[in-house]
Amino acid sequence: MIHVCSLAKLEDTVARSGAQRVLSLLAAGTEVRRPASISRENHLHLVMHDIAAAQDGMTMPGEEHVRNLLGFASKWDRAKPMVVHCYAGISRSTASAYIIAAALAPKRDEAELAQTLRKLSPSATPNPRLIAVADALLGRDGRMISAIEAIGRGADAFEGTPFVLTIDA
Repeated sequence: MIHVCSLAKLEDTVARSGAQRVLSLLAAGTEVRRPASISRENHLHLVMHDIAAAQDGMTMPGEEHVRNLLGFASKWDRAKPMVVHCYAGISRSTASAYIIAAALAPKRDEAELAQTLRKLSPSATPNPRLIAVADALLGRDGRMISAIEAIGRGADAFEGTPFVLTIDA
């Protein structure tokens, strides 16, 4: 199971879920304190801004980020949950949870997975750049992009409500 939350809910989500791994997706300069129960090798901190097009002074999500995310996910034995978070729990984290679920369940329908994401998180607005890069790396021929576009922008929120995404349908 993948638990998705905001930075503010990280400690509580890790404690409640018993998670063994944490994926942090934050802009440079945003501090994250690794929960004490998470070993250093079970925490991946990817530095990027929540943008979909290049902007001066900002780090756009790219291929290296997604390759690192996929490598981290591939080493997850799934014995205990993984927590994926960004600052608000709305964009980078929801995109990453979707990407991980698609990668670890390659036969799962992209549209069904996106619809499930929407049901679990009305505010989810997966970062389109992360989705596009993952779609190419996973050889999904635009299906991930189309599925995320079909669910549209999520409801406005300052912070997403934590939710749990299962890997298999």
